[in-house]
Amino acid sequence: MQKPPQPQDFALKETSPKIGASAVMGDKLSCTYDLVEQMQYLYVRVVKAKDLPGKDLTGSCDPYVEVKLGNYKGQTKHFEKKSNPEWNQVFAFSKERIQASLLEVVVKDHDVVLDDFMGRILFELNDIPKRVPPDSPLAPQWYRMEDRKGDKVKGELMLAVWMGTQADEAFPDAWHSDAATVSNESVALIRSKVYLSPKLWYVRVNVIEAQDLVPNDKSRYPEVFVKAILGNQALRTRTSQSKSINPMWNEDLMFVVAEPFEEHLVLTVEDRVGSNKDEILGKCMIPLQIIQRRLDHKPVNTRWFNLEKHVVVEGDQKKETKFASRIHLRLCLDGGYHVLDESTHYSSDLRPTAKQLWKSSIGVLELGVISAHGLMPMKTKDGRGTTDAYCVAKYGQKWVRTRTIVDSFLPRWNEQYIWEVFDPCTVITIGVFDNGHIHGAGKDSRIGKVRIRLSTLETDRVYTHSYPLLVLHSSGVKKMGEIQLAVRFTCLSLINMLHMYSHPLLPKMHYIHPLSVIQLDSLRHQAMQIVSMRLNRAEPPLRKEVVEYMLDVDSHMWSMRRSKANFFRIMGVLSGLLAVGKWFDSICHWKNPITTVLIHILFIILVLYPELILPTIFLYLFLIGIWNYRWRSRHPPHMDTRLSHADVVHTDELDEEFDTFPTSRPADTVRMRYDRLRSIAGRVQTVVGDLATQGERFQALLSWRDPRATTLFIVFCFIAAIVLYVTPFQVVALLVGLYVLRHPRFRHKLPSVPLNFFRRLPSRSDSML
Repeated sequence: MQKPPQPQDFALKETSPKIGASAVMGDKLSCTYDLVEQMQYLYVRVVKAKDLPGKDLTGSCDPYVEVKLGNYKGQTKHFEKKSNPEWNQVFAFSKERIQASLLEVVVKDHDVVLDDFMGRILFELNDIPKRVPPDSPLAPQWYRMEDRKGDKVKGELMLAVWMGTQADEAFPDAWHSDAATVSNESVALIRSKVYLSPKLWYVRVNVIEAQDLVPNDKSRYPEVFVKAILGNQALRTRTSQSKSINPMWNEDLMFVVAEPFEEHLVLTVEDRVGSNKDEILGKCMIPLQIIQRRLDHKPVNTRWFNLEKHVVVEGDQKKETKFASRIHLRLCLDGGYHVLDESTHYSSDLRPTAKQLWKSSIGVLELGVISAHGLMPMKTKDGRGTTDAYCVAKYGQKWVRTRTIVDSFLPRWNEQYIWEVFDPCTVITIGVFDNGHIHGAGKDSRIGKVRIRLSTLETDRVYTHSYPLLVLHSSGVKKMGEIQLAVRFTCLSLINMLHMYSHPLLPKMHYIHPLSVIQLDSLRHQAMQIVSMRLNRAEPPLRKEVVEYMLDVDSHMWSMRRSKANFFRIMGVLSGLLAVGKWFDSICHWKNPITTVLIHILFIILVLYPELILPTIFLYLFLIGIWNYRWRSRHPPHMDTRLSHADVVHTDELDEEFDTFPTSRPADTVRMRYDRLRSIAGRVQTVVGDLATQGERFQALLSWRDPRATTLFIVFCFIAAIVLYVTPFQVVALLVGLYVLRHPRFRHKLPSVPLNFFRRLPSRSDSML
């Protein structure tokens, strides 16, 4: 019987798009655009006009240009009272949608009631030249305008008209005919764009000591701490143990900052005078530009900074107390670390901040974003569902955004991008989003995401696959469509790439002066906030919700589903060891006598010739690797719903996963989830206690906690030392191995003597409350 088909197809599919990289012959794009399908466009560049006739009573005109091709019409902005305007605007018409044979470029005068016709220029499509990069751009020419009858009229228009592809330099900034319904104000929001993440630094503030503080209350010992603020990040030291006017801390505070440095580091020395009351004893502001940049672990020089007294306002008078308090600091911008702004499990860049420490690239990654199909409607417009889809790809510091295809469930982008690769053990992330800002101020909704690890790709091979776009909703996992991608990883030097596998994953500063897990988690959150804020200020902006989804901002949040998935991942890893254990148990119980006899022979050979043990093990691993090569994966990895435990997850667990932090659910729901978490934690607690018990029993062997057991053990150890001294090791190993592999006829169903002895040893569980 055949298995019933799944309700939704979440599988990866290999495709055969008509791209240049797979074509043997034919009209091919340039080498930089061979991973996408060729798309033909008619380009019209409207540069400027001169000597336009006046249409107003004042003898001036408000000109603009209208480019018409069949039912499609593009329009430049209009100028007030200008007879020699300059537009320098490009219009692109998809050849697939062209149904006319005549291109009409009309110059009009903008008017309140009805725009006046000034002149036009006509082009036969068959006469338009074709251009393919790397040809130089077509030079624009002056064309004399004509009236509707074809007679020449006053005024000239400078134009360039040509047939090209999406590889043309004019393509990204052009007005596209498939976005004709988009207003001029929103055109910038649908264009393709390349962004760069800001350069991030760790700022290390080592607070050493302060001198000559002047507390307001001289009758008590001050409880002093230092608060440091950098942008929206605030940290504080512990309260100094030396309760005096010369407190000491010697404590490190770590911040994340992005170039260009816009904020100042603000330090305040404060005295805890009450339970919720702090008194500022001094303050200093330090520009980040003066802080020394450090590339290695060598300490930088310390500096003293004067503390300004806090200003006290008395009525209308401002009173400043002048004194010589100061603070001793060691400040540096740590360039030897990699500032983590992504989840460490799928980072796309592992280089240190300082460019001086970068190594040369090992290869090139090329991505062709071809198309998507089967997209779900993401919003409603004029009573019907619609989707305005675009893609974002992130690798290293470079983000790319394709143009938005307006109102289409089958968008075709056919855009290609390239990145330098410095480490093969990195991941590129591609996300698909619905543009919610074209017709209003909505949010960009997520459609799905794909991750591809470069180390799983063969070099110089073009992977063309259709990836399912899966999104987890509160109602369960949902397929939002499929995206077709072409990926190629080209290696520049195989030796350098293989050598990378011997290097540490992160820069050496992470191992010489490691940061704590809590520090890294906090700094990663701050780095993601900085990156999302900077990219949101670009034009067109890469929205905060897009950046956070690409960087997996909520990956650290608790999820019952993820916990189950990780548990089953661990069981999958241990299943191999369990399988070996079962196989060895079957050998010991002679379930297959021929195999057991062969294992006996192999064991005797290895005991008699121990120098063959390690070669045998490595030869066995080599043969397993060669055998598994036949069944190696020929496809890049993709989102796995079964591995993620998303196909059988309970709705309440999903509701808990999508809950806000802190929770916004009713008290009864929170109480039920808390009780469930307590029951699970109770089981985990029991397992941890059992592991502790076994470890304490090992310690009890020689601790004399049970004097009789320890006496038996040390007597056994003394006798064993004598026997092993006079008996050759090979004889002992042979006897022990034959005893373990003995026939079931010589076995007992009861546990062995050593196991009984071990289980009787005491642990500290009986001392637990």
